[in-house]
Amino acid sequence: MITKNGPKPKLGDYRKILEAKAEEVRRSMSAQKAAQVVARLDIPSDEGDLSQQHHEEWIFLNRNSIDMKLLREIADALHRMDKEHYGICLECEEPISSKRLDAVPWARYCVSCQERIAARIAEGEYVDEFQEADR
Repeated sequence: MITKNGPKPKLGDYRKILEAKAEEVRRSMSAQKAAQVVARLDIPSDEGDLSQQHHEEWIFLNRNSIDMKLLREIADALHRMDKEHYGICLECEEPISSKRLDAVPWARYCVSCQERIAARIAEGEYVDEFQEADR
């Protein structure tokens, strides 16, 4: 891959990191954990127990939502590697710094563009494809 203004990212290293993170997330979403939280056979003895059970289910479902979003972002990063677009900001098309990729290997934007996008999201002006998929 040839970048516009910088060296080629360490693709092999980033691919291994991304694949390991995806496997870690998949393990954390195991069916066994889902069964433990959602399919309880015990009947809550009072409203407090029922409330606690509902809260635990809510946390589990929200965590799975976050995990699914992360898996989509990782899959997208691996796809960008295959298409030789990994490490290039999707907004400004400049290289994403290796420091940022080391911290967030699935990053789609450089720090500057990510900050601008976050500000637009906060103002309700911008919705990216991963946010839209969560709705």
